[in-house]
Amino acid sequence: QVQLVQSGGGLVQPGGSLRLSCAASGTIVSISTMGWYRQAPEKQRELVATVTNGGSTDYSDSVKGRFTISRDTAENTLYLQMNSLKPEDTAVYYCKADRVVYRRGSVIYTTLNKWGQGTLVTVSS
Repeated sequence: QVQLVQSGGGLVQPGGSLRLSCAASGTIVSISTMGWYRQAPEKQRELVATVTNGGSTDYSDSVKGRFTISRDTAENTLYLQMNSLKPEDTAVYYCKADRVVYRRGSVIYTTLNKWGQGTLVTVSS
């Protein structure tokens, strides 16, 4: 079984920075596009940023120029560097992998739309 385990997050003052991580556990063969999403209280989950397995990135307009998504393919880890944080960035952040191919013994499995457990980011003075 594959899991995406998130770390990072917490409380930060406006203008501050945080870094989120998302590590895929298991015997990973490949992971396609990965992304970060967030859900603020009483709002729908929204896309923050994505990165393909080739390294192409895309950002929502609300975070462009402030957040940077990256991935370490060898370590199967996704990152989100968040700078110049604003109170409106407060949300639970989730990582997601669109397609994960992994091995269990001699058998290859594929799982789709795998989510991390979520981590709370609070931007407040």
